[in-house]
Amino acid sequence: MTIKVAVNGALGRMGQTVVRAVHAEPALQLVAAVDLNGDHSDIGTTAGIGPVRIPVTTDLADTLRQTKPDVVVDFTSPFTVMQNIATALSLQVRPVVGTTGITEADIEKIREWSAQYQTPAVIAPNFAIGAVLMMQFAAQAAKFLPEAEIIELHHERKIDAPSGTAIKTAEMMLKARGQALPRPVEEMEKIAGARGGSLDGIHIHSVRLPGLVAHQEVIFGGLGQTLTIRHDSFDRTSFIPGVLLSIKEVMQREGVIYGLENILNL
Repeated sequence: MTIKVAVNGALGRMGQTVVRAVHAEPALQLVAAVDLNGDHSDIGTTAGIGPVRIPVTTDLADTLRQTKPDVVVDFTSPFTVMQNIATALSLQVRPVVGTTGITEADIEKIREWSAQYQTPAVIAPNFAIGAVLMMQFAAQAAKFLPEAEIIELHHERKIDAPSGTAIKTAEMMLKARGQALPRPVEEMEKIAGARGGSLDGIHIHSVRLPGLVAHQEVIFGGLGQTLTIRHDSFDRTSFIPGVLLSIKEVMQREGVIYGLENILNL
């Protein structure tokens, strides 16, 4: 069975990467492209694959009603992603979401919508398989090393901080450890924010610079030793295997899958 796919945020750098990947995958059919900056130009021409007779529209709900995709892949904005998910689920289109900025409270709301409309969804803070493994390894290390800090580095256009990957990594570390990581030393910041943000004792530092794509390292400290676990995405194609896998898996799953690790059965 061919899976019909719409891409929301199709004019963005990640959106165009997804468009090219979906178009090249025999099991998938690109049927719609949506973007707030859409001008009805052909998404194939914009994405560099040649004309595909699919215009870039601006109204997600109307486009989903007309094209009736099985799945909508969303790489948009933290400001609009929850409304996009609500729209997709209400029309019984399965969302596969890579947009960050989604909180634990948001996940619970998405679970409610998924149950209400009996439509599954995949929400992934990071679609890179290497990044998912990095988070898993960090959770394991958190059981044995007493303190850790996270540094996440992204391109200058990323507006939310810290990244969804950093937040989920910290949550997984805290869950694995079973308690907040200690910070016994009283600190004095000479410049506000110099120590980054803190999630139950795990300091998270966000870097935004041109030339970066998506990078994260978790630094653990123990008696006389440190351990650094790092992942780097140098190109947005690193996310594509996880996106394609999620599109196929969401057709067979129920409820909300939060995190690619739950599809990889890690």
